[in-house]
Amino acid sequence: MACHAAVAMILSDMAKYDPDLSLLFHALSDPTRRMMLSRLAKGPAAVTELADPTGLRLPTIMRHLSVLEEAGLVRTQKDGRVRSCAFQPQALQPMRDWLEEQRAIWEGRLDRLDDYVTKLMKERER
Repeated sequence: MACHAAVAMILSDMAKYDPDLSLLFHALSDPTRRMMLSRLAKGPAAVTELADPTGLRLPTIMRHLSVLEEAGLVRTQKDGRVRSCAFQPQALQPMRDWLEEQRAIWEGRLDRLDDYVTKLMKERER
């Protein structure tokens, strides 16, 4: 019966899986994309402005931007020949929520470990 409970718990956790979260972590996994987001956090910028400090060619920058757009972190807009980009910080909320969940889980585990160690130390003193 314990096996069934474990399987049910795993399936329950899998149901919470958020594909958007994977897109966010993937988008933030690359230093070039993080650099681009840092620049965009200061305000919108043209694609060429984002490309300049990287030394990368425009097609490579566009691929990085498409990853950021797919994750919802960046919105692009074309005005004539200029494509500008803007950071969408609200897209980070699912990641914040997930990290907060993980923090709460680990704090609970550490609190229980602390209680257990304290209990063992008191038992040794007797």
